Amino acid sequence: MISISGLGSQTALKLIDATRDRQVELMREDPVNKRGEEAFRERIANIKTPEEFVADYEVYSFVMRAFDLEDQIFGKGMIRKILESDPVEPSSLMNRLTDTRFREMHLALGFTTEAGPVTPDFTKPAFLDSIADRYYNRKFINDNDSQNTTVGTVLQFREEAGDISNWFEVLRDKKLTNFFQVALNLPSQISGLDLDVQKKLLEEKFDLADLADPAVRENLIRRYTAISDVLNPQGFQSNNAALSILQSSSFGSQFVPFTMDVGTINFSASKLYR
Repeated sequence: MISISGLGSQTALKLIDATRDRQVELMREDPVNKRGEEAFRERIANIKTPEEFVADYEVYSFVMRAFDLEDQIFGKGMIRKILESDPVEPSSLMNRLTDTRFREMHLALGFTTEAGPVTPDFTKPAFLDSIADRYYNRKFINDNDSQNTTVGTVLQFREEAGDISNWFEVLRDKKLTNFFQVALNLPSQISGLDLDVQKKLLEEKFDLADLADPAVRENLIRRYTAISDVLNPQGFQSNNAALSILQSSSFGSQFVPFTMDVGTINFSASKLYR
C-alpha cells in the first residue's frame, strides 16, 4: 500500500487513482490475502447452510471482510440468523436491520429465498470472482481510509453514488452523511435532528437525481476535499515518497504547498453548479 500520509486529499486521490491497479495486484500477491482467497475458493462449495458457513472461520472471515463486516466477525450467532432470515418478510431479522451490508451479503450468498431455505451453488466462477474482487476493493478502500479519512470517505462515495436513490440511504451511512454535510455546507450538528428534518434540509440543498452526472459528482468531491482538508488538515510532508512519484508523473510539473486562512473562506452551496 502506497503511503498517502501527509498529502492533501486531492493530491492523494490522484496518486491512488493512478496506482490502483498495481496496489490491488500487490494485495492479491500478499501471502495472507492469498491464503484467505485460496481457502475461500477451495471450501465455499462444500458449505450448504449458514451454520456450516459461520463454522469455517477462514471462509467466513474472508466473505465478511468482502462485505465490510470485519467488525461483526465475532457475532456468529447473529450472522447465522441473518442468513437464515426470510428476505421478503418485513419482520424478519434481516429486514429489521438498517445496515445494508447485511442484506447485501444475505442476497449474495442466497441461503434463503422467498421460497424458503435453499442449497446455494457456490461453484460458479462468476460468484467466486465477484466475492474475491469485492474483498480486494474493500481492502483498498479501508487501507486508504486508515491513512486519510477524507480520501476514504471519497472512495466510499464513489462506490455508493450510483446506487443512491433517496436521502435515507445516505443518512444511515456515517461516511455518506459526512460527505454530503460537508460538501453542501451543512453543520454536522443537524445529525441530532429528526431524520425527516435532516432529509428535508438535504433535499433543499441538492437533488439526488443529479448524481447521474459524473461532472456533478466530481464537483461534489472537489468541494468535500477542499473543505474537509481545511477543517482537518493532513499536514504537508515534503519527503513523502508518494509525493515524489506524483510530482514526476503527468499530473503536473510541480506541487506547491500552500496555507489557507479558514476565516477568509466562504463556501456557498448555491454556487455549486455555477
